[in-house]
Amino acid sequence: MIKTFPQAIIFDWDNTLVDSWGAIAEALNITRHEFSLETWTLEQVVARCTRAARESFPEWFGPNLWQKAYDVYYQNFEKIRQRSGLHKMPGTDDLLIFLKNHKVPLFIVSNKRGDFLRQEVSSLKWDHFFVAVIGATDTLHDKPARDPVDKALSSAGLQANDSIWFIGDSETDVLCAQNAGCLPIYIGSSEKAPRLSIGASFSDCQHLQTLLNKYLDSKT
Repeated sequence: MIKTFPQAIIFDWDNTLVDSWGAIAEALNITRHEFSLETWTLEQVVARCTRAARESFPEWFGPNLWQKAYDVYYQNFEKIRQRSGLHKMPGTDDLLIFLKNHKVPLFIVSNKRGDFLRQEVSSLKWDHFFVAVIGATDTLHDKPARDPVDKALSSAGLQANDSIWFIGDSETDVLCAQNAGCLPIYIGSSEKAPRLSIGASFSDCQHLQTLLNKYLDSKT
């Protein structure tokens, strides 16, 4: 149930606005194989890839090799993206147009490396939708710390509060929203939402736009 219209919205990127798990899993498993580590199933990748690479890679590949593994991962991820392209999640274009038409400031906060993230946003010609696009290493701390949220909002002269939504598909996004004082909105499986203690959840962007429309209709 939507009780108020958002003052602004922060979106996660991967698997919130674009479908990335296949590419992430393939690139990560190529990297793990190169470093003589066992590969993971897609389910294991989804469960374990919740932090920025500069936090998870030292744990997975060791303090001496993680930066090399990090470079190998992104080299492979870029090749896979070039081969398969970016795939938008259902309803994203319509939702972004709808929100822009209603003058809702939009932001992206992701744990994908910042330069790569902005390249992907540009490749979809979505730059004009977002006031700021903040990725991993753009701030001192990555999600779930509040640093990237504060940096994104400051570009529009805003401060985090519970009228600003943070929409994402993972526990990291929920924790980031809570750490910043924003309203966490989960997008994805309805079974997962109760475990994350979230009041509002949506199956996809189409569902979210439908409910936003219903809220606006109820106010007219």
